[in-house]
Amino acid sequence: MRLDDRAVLISIDVQRGFDLRPWGPRNNPDMEANALALLAAWRQAGRPVFVVRHDSRNPQSILAPGSPGNPLKPGFEPQPGEPLVTKGVNSAFIGTDLEQRLRAAGIRQVVLFGISTDMCVSTTARMAANLGFDLVVAGDACHTWGQTGPEGQFLDGDTLHHAHLATLHSEFGRVVRTQELLEALGAPRAA
Repeated sequence: MRLDDRAVLISIDVQRGFDLRPWGPRNNPDMEANALALLAAWRQAGRPVFVVRHDSRNPQSILAPGSPGNPLKPGFEPQPGEPLVTKGVNSAFIGTDLEQRLRAAGIRQVVLFGISTDMCVSTTARMAANLGFDLVVAGDACHTWGQTGPEGQFLDGDTLHHAHLATLHSEFGRVVRTQELLEALGAPRAA
């Protein structure tokens, strides 16, 4: 795959709260390792990184500012010069200046990863595509949990993860593996 010279990597909601309370069975145990490898290679290449954090408006939420679950997981904090975008809803474009920052920097292509595939990653990805950005999602650098549907059926995390990635890939942009992005960056093959 070819990356635009100004492609930006956006990390979405990789926060401690997702490890602190029982969210149910999670899929993709390799998410963090893939995401950290991608972040390291992206930074090594000197490309722009934006970090998004969910600051829940519900003071009882594990993701509320000041709660132990609000901080980003180790290794996912913004580095000097990398913007931190805080949001209160699923999309990183609602109630933030993310779109304005991207446009001011002349960015046309966005590469997303994070938590969770079917909620904040999918919502942000769809909006990015609808706003006209060339969308790429690192599918194996995302994860989610199972959910119970409206008729009481349980959909496991893998099913939801793959269904959302399939929809994103068929209509909104491209879903690729971390390794494809590492190769596009000229990074060594992951172990």
